[in-house]
Amino acid sequence: MPDLSVTLTTPRLVLRPLQATDAPVLFAIFSDPQVMQYWNTPPWDCEAVAREYICEEQQAMREGQRLTLGIVDRESAELIGKCLLFNYHHESRRAEIGFGIAASAWGKGYVQEAARELLRHGFEALDLNRVEAEIDPSNAASGRALERLGFSQEGLLRQRWIIDGQISDSALYGLLSDDWRSRHKRKGQPQSPASSSQCT
Repeated sequence: MPDLSVTLTTPRLVLRPLQATDAPVLFAIFSDPQVMQYWNTPPWDCEAVAREYICEEQQAMREGQRLTLGIVDRESAELIGKCLLFNYHHESRRAEIGFGIAASAWGKGYVQEAARELLRHGFEALDLNRVEAEIDPSNAASGRALERLGFSQEGLLRQRWIIDGQISDSALYGLLSDDWRSRHKRKGQPQSPASSSQCT
C-alpha cells in the first residue's frame, strides 16, 4: 500500500493522522457507551487504551497496513472522531472502511463528508477496487449512511460477535470502484433540461 501519511480536507473537516496529544479527546469519544453501542469492542475504560491505540495506528500506517485519520472540525479545530481504511488486501486491491464520531457531532452530516473524501482517496489515490463495511444490522443509521455513499448490502453473518456477553449479527456491505466512479461521473455531469425540470 502507498505511503499513508496523508492529510485530506473537505469544506468542514480535516482528516489527518492521529497524534499522541489526541489521546484525551479520543478516550472521551470512545469511552461513551452510546458511541460504542454497535462496535465489536466494549467502551474504552481508561486513557491508556487511547494512547496505545494511537501508537498502534501510527505504526500500522508507517508499515502501510492501514490508514487511520482523525476527523477534525476545521472551524473549531476540535477532534470529533476517526475514520479508517483497514484489512487492506494488496493483491485484490480491497480494504474495509470504518468510522466513528462523538455523539455531540451526530446528525450534522460529518460521517458522510468524511467518508466520501476517504473513499475518493481510496479509489483514486490508493487504486482500490473494492471497499467493504461490516456493521451490526441493528445499527440502522450506519446502514443508511453506507447506502447514501453507494454501498449495497451483500450478506448477513449470523451471531458473528459476542461482546460483553451480547450476541450480534454482522451485515456486510460492499462498494466497487466502477460503481463509485460511475456514480460520481453522473453527479459531475450537467443535467439535461428534461431532468432539471423534474427537480423540486
